[in-house]
Amino acid sequence: MSFTEIRIADLGVIDRAVLELGSGLSVITGETGAGKTMLLTGLGLILGEKADPKEVRTGAERAYVEGRLALEDTLIRNRVQDAGGELDDDELLISRSVVAGGRSRAFLGGRSVPQAVLGEIAQDMVTVHGQSDQIRLRTAARQRTALDDFGGKTLAAALRNYRAAWSEFGAVGTELAELKDQRTQRLTEAQMLRTALAEIADAEISAGEEETLKQRIERLTHSEDLLHAAQGAHQLLSDTSSGLGSAGIGSSGIDSGIASSGAASPGIALLVEDVRKMLADAAEHDPQLGEYAKRAAEIGYLVADLAADLASYSADIDTDPGELTAAHERLALITGLLRQHAAESSEEVLAWAENAQKRFLELDRDDVRVEELAARLKELDSELEASATELTRLRATAAKELQELVTTELHSLAMPDAQFTVEMTPVERGPHGADEISFLLAAHRGAPLRPLGQGASGGELSRVMLALEVALATRRLHRQHTFVFDEVDAGVGGQAAVEVGRRLAKLARNSQVLVVTHLPQVAAFADHHLVVTKETGSAATTATTVQRVTDEERVTELARMLSGQADSGTARQHAAELLALAAAAD
Repeated sequence: MSFTEIRIADLGVIDRAVLELGSGLSVITGETGAGKTMLLTGLGLILGEKADPKEVRTGAERAYVEGRLALEDTLIRNRVQDAGGELDDDELLISRSVVAGGRSRAFLGGRSVPQAVLGEIAQDMVTVHGQSDQIRLRTAARQRTALDDFGGKTLAAALRNYRAAWSEFGAVGTELAELKDQRTQRLTEAQMLRTALAEIADAEISAGEEETLKQRIERLTHSEDLLHAAQGAHQLLSDTSSGLGSAGIGSSGIDSGIASSGAASPGIALLVEDVRKMLADAAEHDPQLGEYAKRAAEIGYLVADLAADLASYSADIDTDPGELTAAHERLALITGLLRQHAAESSEEVLAWAENAQKRFLELDRDDVRVEELAARLKELDSELEASATELTRLRATAAKELQELVTTELHSLAMPDAQFTVEMTPVERGPHGADEISFLLAAHRGAPLRPLGQGASGGELSRVMLALEVALATRRLHRQHTFVFDEVDAGVGGQAAVEVGRRLAKLARNSQVLVVTHLPQVAAFADHHLVVTKETGSAATTATTVQRVTDEERVTELARMLSGQADSGTARQHAAELLALAAAAD
């Protein structure tokens, strides 16, 4: 993977700038304040760094940065596609816009994505080094990470296995501790559930039972009234003591027959039957009366059914006072359960009991769970111990190789007597293993080994960082990678500067390397030389331009860097010598 082009618009002092890049070593030079740092800011935006609206060019609505990358790595291709992005002829387009009002948007392969996605993908494509990275390099965590990176796939696999076991060990230990800490509370809860479930089970309630009981109590309370009504209605319907036929009267005398004082009233069923017979007898003279007779017969059937039902109802009415008392007691029991469980119905009580039973079973098996967790914790402890031992062994092997490679690189970076050492100290097991990693440096002969940052100058730290990257690059030969160095040559000069340039060129043989530098000795080794120039317009506006220089233009820029005078003959001669030296180094 390598950048082919970066376009920047309205960012800081940059109006419009285009960086045409290629493989190998590209250097960016220019006067102080010309805008070199802003170029790196633009690069950082498309690599997922946080946007600052204050960096939008004065008078512009938004800043825009776009990067094109030649992408061959299958893994990164897949990650881009997973994010919804697409490639254009094996090139990936990444862009970022920052609105002066504070919003920013990120695009990956033509698809809008969160800023964090750019950062996740960029971390596998680009490594950026600046002065802040020298500070981070002094921390034990960053040094451990560097060693683990150097350890390659085997160490990475061992670290993944350890972290997985460590994560499970922590989760199991936490659950076990919680169970033990809450044991009394859970026992109390289990006893409460046991008692409540027993009460509900003993009650043997059923869904909707309270409503049925209320209806039963209402019937039992008014049983005499209900019996009187049912029996009276039944007698009116079915009494057969008299009828029209037996009374020997015609239709004109019906009312008087029924209403006669002291005479028994015929039942409705008998009256309806007399009506039917009367109509049926006359139907031979008019068929319409035959139809009425049929309807009278239907009425008779209904009356007979109703009378039978009333008889059955009367037989079922319970007038025993003991039954009423039992019903009241049963309703009081169920009402008490409803009140106890803050329920409005027996259905809610039964649902609570079902959930409570599940919870009770869960609590009841706490002892079993504690035993299971304790056994698993013991297994994981053994696994972690073995995994930590293997991780330490692999780190020790990697540490020995890394310190030899970095020391060799430092000797080539004008530190002939420097000694770089990776010290491993056993510590209590943690999320990263049982090793504390310390990078120690003896910068010159007779100097004691000291942690990085203690006694090492900025220039020496820069060279250590470069030496580490060159060493780490030996493990990345199977993948293309882009390195960005911001003033890696700080505090370096003379022959040391030449050697820094030489090592950067070596690193660039298998990777793309972008370097912002003030040193002509470093710039001379570049495959591509970009010059940043600040220009003031007619309206007192300042804009930065980027120009790729070659041949005589490059000699002119190197001369300016050497002496501050681009047209100095001596400086130009020295510049030409530097270019020749760099060319011979290839």
